[in-house]
Amino acid sequence: MSDSINNGYRLPLRVYMEDTDAGGIVYYVNYLKFMERARSEWLRQLGFDQQTLLDEGTQLVVYRLACHYAKPACLDDALEISAHVTDVGRCRMTFEQQVWRDEELLCSATVEIACLSAEHMRPKAWPASLNSLTRAS
Repeated sequence: MSDSINNGYRLPLRVYMEDTDAGGIVYYVNYLKFMERARSEWLRQLGFDQQTLLDEGTQLVVYRLACHYAKPACLDDALEISAHVTDVGRCRMTFEQQVWRDEELLCSATVEIACLSAEHMRPKAWPASLNSLTRAS
């Protein structure tokens, strides 16, 4: 894989009231939203955006996810969300993602993304515009 993939991506993020439950703790599903943002920004950093891919007939979707919640994030915490590609196939990509508060790991996940035809919603090979992302190391 190219160095830009191997190096991964880290997204700084602040926890807002809308991210929390009544007790000021981040609601569990919001960790998945944070991870989605990190993957989207990683893609944008590489020169791609999901709207252009969609316009070209390609949709990227989560098809498998395993998540471990270790410690809670709270209102006003400064977090970093990481996204690191660990495997690439003909029409899928696997990310290892983590949510950090300073040096403290709060949440980790393995997220598998599928490349689909936007028209038929069936698996398809990565488009030429993403070809550099799909070469295995």
